[in-house]
Amino acid sequence: DPFGAAPLQFKYQEVNLMSDFIILTDSSADLSGEMAQAADVQVLPLTFTIGGADYHNYPDNREMDPHQFYELLRNGHTATTSAVNVAQYTELIEPLLQAGQDILILAFSSGLSSTYQASVLAAGELREKYPDRKIYTVDTLCASLGQGLLVYLAAQEQRKGKSIEEVRDWAEETKLNLCHQFTVDDLHFLKRGGRISATTAVVGSMLQIKPVLHVDNEGHLINIGKARGRQASLKALVDKMEKTVTEEGRKTVFISHGDCRKDAVTVADMVRERFGTQDIRINFVGPVIGAHSGPGTLALFYLGTER
Repeated sequence: DPFGAAPLQFKYQEVNLMSDFIILTDSSADLSGEMAQAADVQVLPLTFTIGGADYHNYPDNREMDPHQFYELLRNGHTATTSAVNVAQYTELIEPLLQAGQDILILAFSSGLSSTYQASVLAAGELREKYPDRKIYTVDTLCASLGQGLLVYLAAQEQRKGKSIEEVRDWAEETKLNLCHQFTVDDLHFLKRGGRISATTAVVGSMLQIKPVLHVDNEGHLINIGKARGRQASLKALVDKMEKTVTEEGRKTVFISHGDCRKDAVTVADMVRERFGTQDIRINFVGPVIGAHSGPGTLALFYLGTER
C-alpha cells in the first residue's frame, strides 16, 4: 500500500451490471456521494494531507468533512495534495474488468494534475492483461464540478443507450464547451500556488480586489478579470455566463463552493432568475482542489458556446 495504511476500500457503491460499461472519474470532480450514485459512476478517491495526516477524498467525505477541512485552513493549517499513481487506478479498475465491464475514464485536467497521465498508463497495462475488454481515457481538461458536470452529462448519454465509444466521443466533443467561471475570497492561496505574485496578493487584499478566473482550453487556470468586493465578483460570474451560455446550458448548472454555501445560493438565485434554470446542483469544492483555492472559493459551471 503506497500510504502505509490499511488497504483502501475503493468501492463505495454497487456496480451497475445493467450496462456493459462503467464511467469512472476521480474525486477532483467534486461529486457528492449522492450525485455519484445517482449518475451510477465510480469515483477514485484522491489524497490530501493536512495536520500531518493523509486522507482520502471519498465523495461521501467519510474521512474528513469539508467544513472541518476549511476550518483547518482558516486556522492556519496548510494542505497539500499528492499525485494518484497507476496502482491505485489498477486496484479500482481490475475487479470491474473481471466482472465483464468495459471502462470509460473521465480524468482531472492534465493542465492541473498528473492524474490523467496515470490513467493512461494504467489503461495501457490493463489492456495487455485483458485484451477482450475496452478501456478508454478522456482528458476532460476540467476541474471541480466542471469535471463533475461533464461526468454527469456523460452518464445521461450512457442512459440513452449509447455505446462506450459514442459516450467517449461525446465527452471529447463537449469538454471545451464546459465553462468554468470562478472567484476566490483569499488571494493568499493563489499566491502560494504561483498563480499570482506576492505584490498582487497584498495590493489586491488591501483593495478588496477579487479575481475572476476560468479554466482555459488547455485545462489551466487563467485570470480573466477582477471585481471590487465579494458581491461584485459573484455577479461577474453570472455576467460571464450570460455571454456564452447555450440553450442546453441553461437547463443544468453546477455550483461548487469553498465552505461558503450562502454565496453559492446567492449565485444559484441569480442564475435561476436570469436564465430560468431549474436543475442547479450545489456541492463543496473538495479538499483536493480546495487546498489550492482556499476557503470562500465560488465556482459556476455550465455548457456554453466556448470556454
